[in-house]
Amino acid sequence: MRYNRLENAGIDISALTVGTWAIGGTTVSGRSWGKVDKNESIKAIQAMIANGVNCIDTAPIYGSGNSEIVVGEAIKHCRDKVILATKFGSFESAYKNRAIRDSRYDTVIRNCEESLQRLGTDYLDIYIQHWPDPDTPIEETMAALNKLKEDGKIRFIGVSNYTQDMMEEAMRYARIDVMQKPFSMVNQTERKLMEWSAQHGIGVMSYGSLGAGILTGTIRELPNFDEKDYRMTFYDFYREPKFSKIMELLKTMDKISIERNKPLAQIAVNWSTQQNFISTSMVGVLNLAEANENCAAYSWSLTDDEIKLLDRELERLGLVE
Repeated sequence: MRYNRLENAGIDISALTVGTWAIGGTTVSGRSWGKVDKNESIKAIQAMIANGVNCIDTAPIYGSGNSEIVVGEAIKHCRDKVILATKFGSFESAYKNRAIRDSRYDTVIRNCEESLQRLGTDYLDIYIQHWPDPDTPIEETMAALNKLKEDGKIRFIGVSNYTQDMMEEAMRYARIDVMQKPFSMVNQTERKLMEWSAQHGIGVMSYGSLGAGILTGTIRELPNFDEKDYRMTFYDFYREPKFSKIMELLKTMDKISIERNKPLAQIAVNWSTQQNFISTSMVGVLNLAEANENCAAYSWSLTDDEIKLLDRELERLGLVE
């Protein structure tokens, strides 16, 4: 496993982070990533830890709290070996059939206590605002995080899906240790902000590293996902014209796969984590086989020529914005 330094936090983090959105299962509003087996999820998380992964990312909105419960069970006997990150300020309302944003002071304090209970721990390593709350001043949210830090409930502060202006404002009230944004070969829209964050000592955690699974190469024909499947509601990879462009990209990845005898998923995560501004990439796992395959990616690296080949193909296909 490779490790990178989170400068502001002063800790080392594995280049791979366990992403746990999918293992949460179905939310109260009926959204999901498909079928999930709890026992398989626990085995997958524990296997990644055994392979040197030291960070797990979860959130109360993942499966309406179920993801945190599963993670808590998985790390029950190895809590001291992981950097545990969870989020706050976002939940799905079955009544309104949409996500609700709430990062008011009292809500943040309450959300933290609820997450601590579900995770079975008395502190969180990284506490992350999941989405900006347009109705709550950033100063108020940061005040709650500083209070939790002062009380020993959290160690480090993170923000997710912030703009640069929002991050600069947050930095007026608190030390921001990490940020999260989507990043993969097929989604580089936040590259500049990620580079800016790294320059300011803020650890960069990327999500969507496998493009909602499309970069694994397991899907080669336009799928017919359920309308509430997150792969259709949160991402645009499985819609035309992007889908056909990505299928062309997979052909180039296939060539590297054959030459190196490595699966496409490992090519994708290596491309992401070999970017010098990425501290760690979150990759979701559902079973033991996926866990072992993801971790094996860090036993080798793409060459400079292979990265250039992929970058040229991305440019040619118009997949770089």
